[in-house]
Amino acid sequence: MDSREIDTERLTLRLPTLKDFEDSARMWSDQSIIRHVGGRPFTREESWLRLLRHVGHWQLFDFGFWIIREKFGGRFVGEVGLGDFRREMTPNFSGDPEMGWVLALEAHGKGYATEAARAALAWMDSRHRPARTVCMIEPENAASLRVAAKCGFREFARSTYKTSAVALFERI
Repeated sequence: MDSREIDTERLTLRLPTLKDFEDSARMWSDQSIIRHVGGRPFTREESWLRLLRHVGHWQLFDFGFWIIREKFGGRFVGEVGLGDFRREMTPNFSGDPEMGWVLALEAHGKGYATEAARAALAWMDSRHRPARTVCMIEPENAASLRVAAKCGFREFARSTYKTSAVALFERI
């Protein structure tokens, strides 16, 4: 097994491959999933570019986003990980790894997001030891706010990213 792959009690986090594209594109095109992530479904092209971005992060930084699957049965759960997105916003947090997670609708309500995010953060802490990790969440996204709190993130600012109000969180 690749040292960048993670097994939790119920999940497997592994690097994205071409085989993950269809599952990922289906998730990102679901209006109920993306309502708090930009607000509009992703096209297949946008989902393809997201997959390439995930692979590129691993190549450039030795961290990035994992594909989450159920450990037993292999059902697609979603994506979780960390990136350096160089967002053009204030306050600027470029250089700090930014945590993110998104789960397919059928995986909601099972605690998978927290389980996967905690595993990804533990991996990141052991490999890269960042002084600070951040995440950005729309204030209406109650489920993600709960995941962030369970993972030790605390709000440090409110801002606007593109056209959306966002709350910014940090984990020191």
